[in-house]
Amino acid sequence: MKRIAFYLKPYVLQMLLGFGIKFFGTIIDLFIPWILAYMIDEIVPMKNIRLIIVWGVAMLACALGAMITNIVANRMASKVARDATEKIRHDLFEKVLSLSAGQTDEFTIPSLVSRLTSDTYNLHNAIGMMQRLGVRAPILILGGIAVTLILEPVLALVLIVLMPLMAFVVYFFSKKGIPLYSRLQQNLDRLVRIVRENISGIRVIKALSKTEYEKARFGGINSELSGSEKKASVTMAMTDPIMNFLLNIGLVMVVLVGAFRVNAGLTQTGKIIAFLTYFTIILTAIMTVTRLFVMYTKAAASAKRISAVLEAPKDLPVEELLSSKAFNDEEKGHISFENVSFSYLKSKNNIENINFELKKGETLGIIGATGAGKSTILKLLMRFYDPDEGCIKIDGMDVRNIPEEELRSKFGVVFQNDTVFADTVYENIDFGRGLPKQNITAAAQFAQAQEFINSLEDGYDAKISAKGSNLSGGQKQRLLIARALAGKPEILLLDDSSSALDYATDARLRKSLYENFKDTTKIIVAQRISSIMHSEKIIMLEDGRIAGIGTHDELLENCEIYREIYASQMGGGIADAIRNEYAGNKKLG
Repeated sequence: MKRIAFYLKPYVLQMLLGFGIKFFGTIIDLFIPWILAYMIDEIVPMKNIRLIIVWGVAMLACALGAMITNIVANRMASKVARDATEKIRHDLFEKVLSLSAGQTDEFTIPSLVSRLTSDTYNLHNAIGMMQRLGVRAPILILGGIAVTLILEPVLALVLIVLMPLMAFVVYFFSKKGIPLYSRLQQNLDRLVRIVRENISGIRVIKALSKTEYEKARFGGINSELSGSEKKASVTMAMTDPIMNFLLNIGLVMVVLVGAFRVNAGLTQTGKIIAFLTYFTIILTAIMTVTRLFVMYTKAAASAKRISAVLEAPKDLPVEELLSSKAFNDEEKGHISFENVSFSYLKSKNNIENINFELKKGETLGIIGATGAGKSTILKLLMRFYDPDEGCIKIDGMDVRNIPEEELRSKFGVVFQNDTVFADTVYENIDFGRGLPKQNITAAAQFAQAQEFINSLEDGYDAKISAKGSNLSGGQKQRLLIARALAGKPEILLLDDSSSALDYATDARLRKSLYENFKDTTKIIVAQRISSIMHSEKIIMLEDGRIAGIGTHDELLENCEIYREIYASQMGGGIADAIRNEYAGNKKLG
């Protein structure tokens, strides 16, 4: 909770004022039973109606004052809880966005979602309730004991004897509760993950008739979550019955001792009635404290999870320049990979000994089987991860020396399964960058998206559903490519971003990129050779290694794997023979 205390510092004065108001109201509350005892023992025997009315009005004024001060203090507490939680949630979201890809993998996305939602909600409740009841309950307990000591010292000893036992119960169950609630939140993370997967893939689940399977999978984690929740709740729920038992024993002892003392003439009836009222107030306050400890236990577990993210060290820091050599060295090329190797799990390399160099404006095509490491090369270039060996340079500068914002501003990128947002076509292309309208329309034209945008009823103002569910696969890909082109990037990365396009549209797209983005260095990851065959360089990847590199013709001549893929996709020489034969027959006909 130390990290969370930092967020409460700006509200210290406001909280102190609220505590003061709450303290004043609670003290007023404690006067009511004392006035009642005084009236019964001193005023009523006098049979003076005027005094009875005066003291009755005093009791009413105390009750009204306690109510008003509690309302004011509670409103102030709610405001502090709201504002502090808002700041925590904002900083947590900002931190999540700044996490490296490796850190995101470590925390997992479902866990980050639950930390931003349920964990911040637990903190909000705790901050508010601690201010509302965390001040009032201790004052009622301590103040009640103090008044009873003055009012009837012998009976007050019963309370004093019970207090250490109650404190031990609260401490014991709170210590057990924090690990249980931490485990509960971990199971909630898993539930969130499964829910996200099912909602995202609901069409596939229905198409493959896997509804029952997914229901069973969800049922398993749901039962596990319920079990964790039950264990935590049952453990913490034991505090109430035990506290009730101890307090009821104390109440019985107070009644018995009080009866003997009244009978012996050592005390008065009004004092016993007041004492029982104070005892009830103290009992209620102690029960409130136990509930606060349950809430604190949840909040402590949530605070620990939130702090783990907020205190995560800066990953992939910008390193000091290795030399003062001028960059933008034409001899070094625009982009270069030098003996780059990388492993996600730091065991077997996902890519190994990758070497290539691109000049400004050149196009590199990357092809290979699934899992060959194609997307990994792009992630390393954008510095989502740092290579385990070797270095990656842009304009002769190691990417580790380039500030993150400056580095990322160089790129226009379309990832596999990229995101389309529930917004207009225009805003999806602009993506909050405030680009000129002509950039947006030009990018749509270059990406071959203008035709389908014009076919929409509202054109650029047409609303797109979440994840682009009201667009076809090809429309979505063209929209994403338009987004990447709109910023006029220095480097364009297309990760299998034309797989849903027909061959004719794909060809027009490649022609458009060649004609309109001559100075943009392009790296295109593809499964179809037709999408990259006109690139100045092509890399054939196999199991994370370069199996061949060169032009299309060079790879056909020197790389057997590439030649096999070409033959399977394009038909190789057979396709040429068929086309020649078809052309010849057409001339004869």
